[in-house]
Amino acid sequence: MDKKMIFSGVQPSGCVTLGNYIGALKNWVKLQEEYHCMYSVVDLHSITVRQDPEALRERCLSFLALYLACGIDPEKSILFFQSHVTQHAELSWLLSCHTYMGELSRMTQFKDKSAKHEDNINAGLFTYPVLMAADILLYQTDLVPVGADQTQHLELARDIAIRMNHTYGEDTFVVPEGYYAPVGARIMSLQDPTSKMSKSDPNPNGYIWVLDAPEVIAKKIKRAVTDSDGVIAYQEGKHGVNNLLSIYGAVTGQTPQKAAEGFAGQGYGALKTQVAEAVIEELRPVREKYAQIIADKEYLTKVYKDGAEKASALAEKTLEKIQNRLGFVKRG
Repeated sequence: MDKKMIFSGVQPSGCVTLGNYIGALKNWVKLQEEYHCMYSVVDLHSITVRQDPEALRERCLSFLALYLACGIDPEKSILFFQSHVTQHAELSWLLSCHTYMGELSRMTQFKDKSAKHEDNINAGLFTYPVLMAADILLYQTDLVPVGADQTQHLELARDIAIRMNHTYGEDTFVVPEGYYAPVGARIMSLQDPTSKMSKSDPNPNGYIWVLDAPEVIAKKIKRAVTDSDGVIAYQEGKHGVNNLLSIYGAVTGQTPQKAAEGFAGQGYGALKTQVAEAVIEELRPVREKYAQIIADKEYLTKVYKDGAEKASALAEKTLEKIQNRLGFVKRG
């Protein structure tokens, strides 16, 4: 193909935070101008934890509507629900038979989630990194936008691809590389700025939901943790101030260092006020567009059906290739 392939997906759990928006979605919009992009709501991954079925359906549609509201264009990118492309699950089984128990047992997220869900340590929780590898390898993906917490899973996908290339032919899979977003990729919790902003944070003041009302955003940023020295500077040890400057820089198109220069001589009150105003204005069109899209069920349905059809056509080419190399009889 004339452009490289990118695949990325987000689990429909919790809510889409400002950190997700800055670190992922905003970059996805830019990437679709330069690459062939596959963006999925990875709903199969979400059921490693028990879900309320109706709530899961609503969140899946909500996440898709947010993708669109943030600027993902279904004419430029392929948008789909993972469960609508059955080849993801099929390839996952084939990859499972080429993945070692020791590799999966070293996955840090399995250990973390097992500790949080001791009453439901299921096989899917253990093997879902293989499904993640299938998500990536199914589309002969060149680049995967990843954060630091997903690097281990990408490495597993690479290891599986290399192993199968060695066994079945060097052109079996493209070995994917990580795409690491520029400044602003890692937005921290407003209440614990040493930890990444997370939709699973039990403290709602720690994160900003993309659909939060303006007054809620202002209140959360006003309560953001800073420090006691009162100096606005982007430097080591000033975690809270650095986080606010990173947020401000990301939504205004500046580096955190440049943003800090603009606040010279001002106090934390002024910093928080301007950060809140910038975030509110950045998210205002997203909220307005989301309200229009989520109400148009016919349009949403068309987007995910068309996306699944396009994704399935690409996925089937890879699946048939792998099945042939593994020795399965060709389907009639």
